[in-house]
Parts: sequence; C-alpha cells; structure tokens
Amino acid sequence: MLAIIDTHPIQYRTPVYRTLSKHFDIPITVIYGSDFSIVGYKDPEFGVRFAWDIDLLSGYPSQFLSQVKMGGAESFETLSSQGLAAVLEKIQPKALLTTGYNHRFYRGVLYEAWKAKYPIIFRGETTDHAQKRSLLKTGVRDSILYWTYRQFAKALYIGQHSKAHFQRLGCSEEQLIFSPYCVNTSFFKCSESDRTQLRYVTRQSLGIADKQIVLLFSGKLSSRKRPDLLLLAVKQLPLEVRNQIVILFLGDGELKSSLENFAQTSPAVKVHLLGFQNQTQLSRYYHTADFLILPSDYSETWGLVVNEALHHGLPAIVSQAVGCAPDLINSGVTGEIFETGSYDSLAQAIERSLSLIGRLEIRQKCRQKVSAYSVEKAAEGIAIAYRETIA
Repeated sequence: MLAIIDTHPIQYRTPVYRTLSKHFDIPITVIYGSDFSIVGYKDPEFGVRFAWDIDLLSGYPSQFLSQVKMGGAESFETLSSQGLAAVLEKIQPKALLTTGYNHRFYRGVLYEAWKAKYPIIFRGETTDHAQKRSLLKTGVRDSILYWTYRQFAKALYIGQHSKAHFQRLGCSEEQLIFSPYCVNTSFFKCSESDRTQLRYVTRQSLGIADKQIVLLFSGKLSSRKRPDLLLLAVKQLPLEVRNQIVILFLGDGELKSSLENFAQTSPAVKVHLLGFQNQTQLSRYYHTADFLILPSDYSETWGLVVNEALHHGLPAIVSQAVGCAPDLINSGVTGEIFETGSYDSLAQAIERSLSLIGRLEIRQKCRQKVSAYSVEKAAEGIAIAYRETIA
C-alpha cells in the first residue's frame, strides 16, 4: 500500500489520487491533516470564507488526523501531524508519498517516515525561481535540501523548473519521474460549442460587446499576484486599443477596493470585479475572455489557472516568475511571456497577442499544449514511482 499524506483535500490533487486508485491498480490510503477545505475556511489572501463546491473525497480511501467538528485544525496555519505515527502503524504502508517540506506538518511527516524507515516518494512545488534569496539563505537552503533529497526514493517533478531544481541539487536520473501539475476538467465546459453558448450569454449579462477585448485575471487579489500591474499596463496602451478593453477580475483579496478606485482614475479602464468564483462557475469566464493574464511577482511556483485557461482554448500572458511558463507558453501561439514587474513589457505582450484573438487554430493549439499535463499523466508518474520503489 502507498500512504499519501497531504495537509487537506485540495481540488487539483484529489483527482490524481482518485485516478491512481481506480485506473492504475495501486492500493492507496490518503491521510489528511484536516477537513477544513470541505467544511469551509477563510483563506488569508482571498479574505473570504469558502468551501469547494466539488466532490473531493469519493473514489479513493481516505482518513483524517483531525476534523473541524471535533476541534481539529481549522486552517493550513494550525495543522499538525499529531496522530500520524499511530495511523501508519495501523495500515503498514510499503511507501509514503508527501507533497512538501516547509510547513511543520510536512516536517512531522518526514520525521515519522525517517523514524520508521518508510521509503519516501516526494511530489511538491519545487523550484529555484519563485523566491529571491540572499547568498547566505540560498546556501543554507541548498545544504538542507541536498541532504533531504538524498533521503527520497523518488522525486517527482511537476515541470521544467522543478526538474532543473532537483538536478541542481544532486538528484539522479533514476530518482526523477515526471508527474505534471494538472487540473481536473470533468466539471468544466471546454468545447467549442460550450464556448459559443457561454461566451455570448456571459458577455451579454456583463454588457460586453462581441468586438471588445476581454482580459481575465483569476486568482487572489494580493500584492504578490500583481493585479495592479495589469491595470498599469492597459493604461499604457494606445487609446484605440485601450478603449476596446474590458478587464474581468475573478477573486477577492486585500487589493479589491484599491483596484476599483485605480481603474476609475484617468485614463479610466473598464473593469468588472466579480469576486470569488467556485470551480463549477469558471468556464463561462474563460470562454468570455480573449486572454488570461497572470502577472505574479513571486511565489508562483506553477500557476494552475494557466492550465485551466488553455483547456478552454484561451491563450495566457504570464510573467517570467510564473513557474509553468517554459512548459505551457509558446510565444505567439499559446500566449506570451513578459518581464516580471514591468507594465511596459506586459503592455507590449498584450499588443503582440492581439492577432491571436478569435482564431480556432490557436484555441486548438492551446488545448493540445496542455493535454500532456493531465490528471492521468500525473497519476501515472506516481504509479511508476511506487512500483519502482517497492521493487
């Protein structure tokens, strides 16, 4: 048996566990630190309380170390691995899969695995590009991770940045297996017929004309995501282009009111601040838009909204800080990459991309590009790692 140990049910991980259990004949038990994402919790960056509106538990066996109704952890910050040793002793897995190392929960997992001598398979958001560190901090981090990675039977990389990170810190080719970051598309409406219907209805409801250019920002309205950079960039565009643009902001966060105020200052930009939207509501906005914009400054180790956009045939314009950029963005085809923190570079990327609007072949290439980053491929990577580990 493979014991998968995760903090809480997460909407982009649970489909992988379900597929692993159903289609790869791997016996698994997923051990969660808490159920707060199902009960509902307040995300500190979104600034609102929410619970996911999709099924996160069916199709695979799972159990919780704590539950909110029993006084368990109510947020990521309060999680602990207390009780894990007893659960592992009971189920006796042949290997463990864990998904991080920064939080005390993960450190508890690694300690229990080391103490009981369980082989460790690691799949996490590993990268060197997401944070800027001093030489001292980089050296300390590298030394710790170099030793930590030696303890892993397998290291699953989610993309090109992830693989380069593992290789730089001495992981062997035998350790490395591809298990891409991915999204579950089963509750999306991604087809061309869906686009025709949803684009018309949603634009009509928002008062957006067919010829207007819609830019979509989807995520937390926080300083690290830089939604303000999008407004700055659009304000730099030539008048004839700027007057055609409407920006949709999906999400909540600390910058919501300031974005609304800044949009109204001269030169004004048309915006709709639509608040947090759950997974089943997203397709209408991806089809309404002409581009997804992800202008993050840091800590964007992947950027799963880019996967979501490409599945809908929507090109994405992303900063160099976005982890999936080298994997998913082909300039002039599936979107553009611009210089991190530069509104001039973002404005230029938007102008270069205007020729992609409304082209069926571009939408098809977007879907084709992201097809290799699927739930099935991610589960396959875990299955290969488990079989090689226990062999």
